[in-house]
Amino acid sequence: MERLKSVVPDELKLLIAKSTVEDLYLTCSSLLEFFQSLPQFRSVIGEVMGCEVALCRKSSESALDWKKKGNACFIEGDYTKALNFYSKALQYAPTSVGNMDQEFVGVLYANRASALHKMGLFEECIRDCGRAIAVYPVYAKAWYRRGKANASLKRHETAILDLEISLSLEGSLSGKNQIKEDIQLLHSLIGTRSLSFSNCDTRIEIMHGDSAEQCNTKLECVTTPDKGRGMISSNDISPATLIHCEEPLAAIVVKSCRETHCHLCFSELPMDALFCTSCTIPVYCSEHCLEKAVGIKFIQSELIYSLQNNLSEQHWQHAMHSISWNTQNNADVFHLPEHEHECGGSHWSAVLPTDIVLAGRVMMRSTERIKLTEGYLNHVGTLEFSHNYDQIPPNEKLEIHVYAILLAHCLCRHLPSIELAISKFILLISQIKLNSMAIVHMKSLKDHDTFKKSSNLAANEHVFTSTIDQVRVGLAIYSTGRLFNHSCKPNIHAYFLSRTLHLRSIEHVPARYPLEISYGPQVGQLDLQQRQQILEEQYSFRCHCIGCSELNLSDLVINSFKCPKQDCFGAILGSTCYEKNEDGSLMVSAASFHHKISMPLFIECKRNISKVAHLLFEKDNLWKLNPGCCLNCFACVDLKSSSTMSNKSMLDIDWLKSSVFADEERSISDIPRSLSELRSIRHPFSKFIAQAEDKVAEAFAMIGQFDIAKQHCEASIEILEKLYHKEHIAVAHEWMKLASLHLSLGDHAKALRTIVKAEAIFSLHYGSHVTKMFSFVEDLKKEAISLGL
Repeated sequence: MERLKSVVPDELKLLIAKSTVEDLYLTCSSLLEFFQSLPQFRSVIGEVMGCEVALCRKSSESALDWKKKGNACFIEGDYTKALNFYSKALQYAPTSVGNMDQEFVGVLYANRASALHKMGLFEECIRDCGRAIAVYPVYAKAWYRRGKANASLKRHETAILDLEISLSLEGSLSGKNQIKEDIQLLHSLIGTRSLSFSNCDTRIEIMHGDSAEQCNTKLECVTTPDKGRGMISSNDISPATLIHCEEPLAAIVVKSCRETHCHLCFSELPMDALFCTSCTIPVYCSEHCLEKAVGIKFIQSELIYSLQNNLSEQHWQHAMHSISWNTQNNADVFHLPEHEHECGGSHWSAVLPTDIVLAGRVMMRSTERIKLTEGYLNHVGTLEFSHNYDQIPPNEKLEIHVYAILLAHCLCRHLPSIELAISKFILLISQIKLNSMAIVHMKSLKDHDTFKKSSNLAANEHVFTSTIDQVRVGLAIYSTGRLFNHSCKPNIHAYFLSRTLHLRSIEHVPARYPLEISYGPQVGQLDLQQRQQILEEQYSFRCHCIGCSELNLSDLVINSFKCPKQDCFGAILGSTCYEKNEDGSLMVSAASFHHKISMPLFIECKRNISKVAHLLFEKDNLWKLNPGCCLNCFACVDLKSSSTMSNKSMLDIDWLKSSVFADEERSISDIPRSLSELRSIRHPFSKFIAQAEDKVAEAFAMIGQFDIAKQHCEASIEILEKLYHKEHIAVAHEWMKLASLHLSLGDHAKALRTIVKAEAIFSLHYGSHVTKMFSFVEDLKKEAISLGL
């Protein structure tokens, strides 16, 4: 990219920098003409698209090398490494029709199944055995391993059927004798030879929306003078109502999750992940996702029919069931496999930025829809979405032009004209930058893995203290979801099950009142200046929601310092100044930042703010409160030294906490000292104190001092309720930490009451999907109930 940008003539750079949408045909054609005669451009195209240098090529030789490494690790008893090497072998092994060595691929799946079995992952083992059987059904070891895994899960009847098929295929006498012994052992366990077919389903569950919960809200798109298009409802909406569900127009996994999450549904990958049949880039969690993304069903070998004459009817039906996958026939004729156009022997989709590749997916989907519905074969699809091309910084305009030209060349086999597509891609990329949504998943919650257990350092199994992490797994475009405007105090909560967008009300919303979600920054998370900066940089607008147009407590205290006067509870601003206007409003300023806000209307809000900033309510004359000045008494602090001391205290707490986790020899008494130093610098309601209290609680919990940990956890909750509000999702997570500490102290009654509080907040945000999003809530609740019996 930089190589190409650096050689563009200054005159052409200036032309592109000053361009508007109406100028795109001229700028595109001029830049394309310049590039076509440039050796550097041909070199970049060769690097991005050349099949000979592609990093994603399948290779039987590489697959064999990985297999040998896996075998060596398996023999040494390192089954985890063996599993990883067998997966690499499957990633590189050609598996497309006509290019697959069925026996080799079948052995790879069976080998990985053996490693999974050794690791105690029996369901995953059975799935891989099924794949080995589908690819190479006459492989006795695959049937045998499947039988052993079913036996481990006490599915004895099914295991016997597997072993009996294996027996019919086994060629060696010693192998036959071993299988017979295993069958006899299973017969002794079930006590009878009469078998009933056990229809065990070991497939991956793919999380989709709960079809039992319907969206009955009547949504309308309206235009408002201050925010343009937005969504409202024609009827009142109660709290916790699911108002909208939607599948994306197109989606893509982010680069940081390419090796850990399914490239279609974005779920965390199981240990038996599947790979694209034609390249090594995408990874999938199941046959269903593989088929939907690539457009090719998992291969089922015709060799299966060679078994029919040698098997009983019962064994034949069992064999056919073993290779039948739960791949759903998609009735939507407009569904297009989103990886299909990227899988052509080149690795451009792996090296270009995520939003650029997403633009290619949107273009292909739109273009193919036009072909199917309107019959236009030489038409390039576009989106009727808003864009901000005219406001894009000059250097970014050049970058978009270059990427659009590269993308058009990468997709030239699917486009009627490169020249026609480039300007469309430029608009599309700017539309995606403005309208795309980040798909966020919660970090895996299996067996409470999201929380760190104290059992390593303390003899208690109930305490969980770490914060639940949200993982940005994908980027997507939603046709309706994009129409919901932003608010830093949203009344609608957005979340994802798989790649399905769900929107749920978190408060009562009157009919025809704006329905607004958060695009990221919220009151309580960041201050006014930080929120505005993020929204302007990413979405090119200045926010005037209720959280940004009216004075609130959180913005005053979130990054504030403590007043040096002992008897003063006032907040000292770190970077912004507040100036009173003649009309009674306030001007918030910092460097190049200026934002006008009004005074709060509600008495309760005024009362809370006046405790830390009563000077803002002085009516006598005009004034200006600068950074470093107390909002209650005009006392001042040295901001530079205060910031330095604050940062040092936070670093000390982080270091001391990590030393506790590492079980190092270090006095825990140093942590309260560092916290005390921070409290002497930062305002009691600042986010720095809340974060520090949370970290200190975690450290004490890890060494088994649960009562002290509980006190710090309660202190953190008290601050968060000031910064956010009592029903915010961040508060619910803290309540769960506190509940686990109550359990650790043996107070099951308080634990249960605390869990119920958290559960109410979770239900407000996620409704019936709480158990899918946070399975640990129900688990911890059951523990509290069982301990109270």
